[in-house]
Amino acid sequence: MKVAVVGYPNVGKSSLVNRLSGSREAVVHERAGITRDRKEIPAEWNGRTFTLIDTGGLDTEDPDPMAGSIREQAQAALDESAVAVFVIDAQAGVRPGDEELADLLRRWKKPVIIAANKVDHVGDMALAHEAFKLGLGEPQAVSAAQGLGTGDLLDRVVELLPEDDEEADDDIVRLALIGRPNVGKSSLLNKISGQDRVIVSDVAGTTRDSIDLRLEIDVPPTPREVIIVDTAGMRRQSKVNESVEYYTTLRSTRAADRADVALVICDAQDGVTSQDMRIAEMAMGAHCATAIVLNKWDVTEMDEAQLKHERAKVANKLRLRPKVLTASALSGRGIERLIKEALGLSDRMRQRVPTPEMNRWLSEVTSARQPPQKQGKRLKAYYAAQVDTNPPRFQISINHRQRLTREYAYYLENRLRERLSLEGVPVIIDFTERGAPRREGGRGGRGGRRADIDRD
Repeated sequence: MKVAVVGYPNVGKSSLVNRLSGSREAVVHERAGITRDRKEIPAEWNGRTFTLIDTGGLDTEDPDPMAGSIREQAQAALDESAVAVFVIDAQAGVRPGDEELADLLRRWKKPVIIAANKVDHVGDMALAHEAFKLGLGEPQAVSAAQGLGTGDLLDRVVELLPEDDEEADDDIVRLALIGRPNVGKSSLLNKISGQDRVIVSDVAGTTRDSIDLRLEIDVPPTPREVIIVDTAGMRRQSKVNESVEYYTTLRSTRAADRADVALVICDAQDGVTSQDMRIAEMAMGAHCATAIVLNKWDVTEMDEAQLKHERAKVANKLRLRPKVLTASALSGRGIERLIKEALGLSDRMRQRVPTPEMNRWLSEVTSARQPPQKQGKRLKAYYAAQVDTNPPRFQISINHRQRLTREYAYYLENRLRERLSLEGVPVIIDFTERGAPRREGGRGGRGGRRADIDRD
């Protein structure tokens, strides 16, 4: 179930969404107009789960073309919601813009709750009464800053929600689209979803928050549920001059932290830049399965030889050796392949390899390249097993850790990646001396150490 949070610019919608959801997902800034796209944030109250949709400020008199796109996004949020929370600034009183929005909401035919925000003290409760004139029922006095009245507001939201029929989020793939500003992330999301889900502009930095979009992708043999996260463009730290850009960059990093798969979107006309490499390394550091996408392929002059060079550069500089794919958000070329690759990466993150197959692989690779020796004594590898998934974690039993060289550890990792088609997938290998307890369970990835090979 979805709840749209709408209102005039700078009345505190994003702050209220953060308060109601108990998160800091929505970007909050004193400057009006920071929220542009609609952002979906999960919330829970009294055992009911629902989604709050934070929307851009609705100013019907603003001639800016961007304002028109924001209005369209807010209207789309209303179209897919069961309840609306209409936020006004109680300190400023009812303004003409509020009255115009109230007129729209009276014709909406679904439940509307007026939240008179910025009632930061009990003595200011009377300020909310002016909202009675909007004709949408009794206003709820709240303070996003102090939390006053937010419990009562949530009670009313839950009371008005229809019966919850959402399915569990099992096996849903979380896919983050990350990259530099203006490389076409939002255009790709719109093409994948088949709708103008997020605002697209030639102005770099139009997207200022992470936008979660749940989709059902029709991929044989059965449809797959995917949550796509479109993120704000990430600039080099030296160019993050505004606090707004600082927080959007932070949210892009957090998007990778909570994703299963990351597509690093690049501009094909620039090739894979050093900043693209750093963004890919950030995603890999968060233990995301990763692929690199050269977008705008329809307008690039790059030929096959140059594409081969870009792929070799990525394989040489990025240890996970992610695939480099080409696509065009404008024409739709390569989009289906991107989705299949993303779903395949997610599946490979979760696959489990039988122990007999792992031991056959170990025998083959150690026969192909003899283990190193130190001081006349050779390293021996006894057995291998997978001990965890998402990301895949393996354990290799050896006779002595001091005889294992970094070069040989990388050799084993690369051969394992080739055998299991794990290009772009984080692989963790624990080398343990024979007789040491075998590691079982517990995710070795996100939230844990950032290490692909454990030799400490």
